[in-house]
Amino acid sequence: MKGMMTFFSDTNFDKLKSIMYNKQAKKGEHLFWEGDTADRLYYIVKGRVRITKMSDTGKSFILYLHQAGDLFGQIDPFQDSVQSFSAEVTADCEVGVILRKDLEVLLWQHGDLAIEFMRWMGLVHRMTETKFRDLMMYGKPGALCSLLIRLSNSYGVPKGGHVLIDYKINNSEMADMIGSTRENVNRMLSDMRKEDAVEFHNGQIVIKDAAYLRDICHCENCPVEICRM
Repeated sequence: MKGMMTFFSDTNFDKLKSIMYNKQAKKGEHLFWEGDTADRLYYIVKGRVRITKMSDTGKSFILYLHQAGDLFGQIDPFQDSVQSFSAEVTADCEVGVILRKDLEVLLWQHGDLAIEFMRWMGLVHRMTETKFRDLMMYGKPGALCSLLIRLSNSYGVPKGGHVLIDYKINNSEMADMIGSTRENVNRMLSDMRKEDAVEFHNGQIVIKDAAYLRDICHCENCPVEICRM
């Protein structure tokens, strides 16, 4: 599910594409770093990008996993704004870059595009709010269950009545997404496996009982445009 395409019409998306310039980036590169000037948005044509945040103690948290079709970046009302996060390329990327100054002209010229853009910004804020809810409200088990549901919404493939998460992710990465440790994630996944809620197939996670996960994280049944990585 590509969240942004829910909010932009084909006509207005073409207008956005008209002000994009193409950029190539290799796996391991960064599109921007925390503290860089925040004056542009990025649209992924192909490839993958993860958004990270560094804590005061030097621990890296993974906040988003973006894929082809996603639009991301930070546009604040302050001209001297800086990036709050870093964007690391995890699979060779082609991105369209939208400069803030070009976007402001386009939004001023087209009121219908401005309204759609506001709706997209609302989506981004809602996604961030729900992720912080996951981390703060129901402990690490709740955060992990919510993460698995988000992964299934973003990368899930039906498999024999269950859902295979078609994205290879290790326990250390999942720990970085919920502010935990690899050992805690190992233990929690083992408990879920004993409850027959998940299983593992060739290094990938299969969700067998989504209701079990939703119960632990007190799922609010958010639209899939929000409940995603």
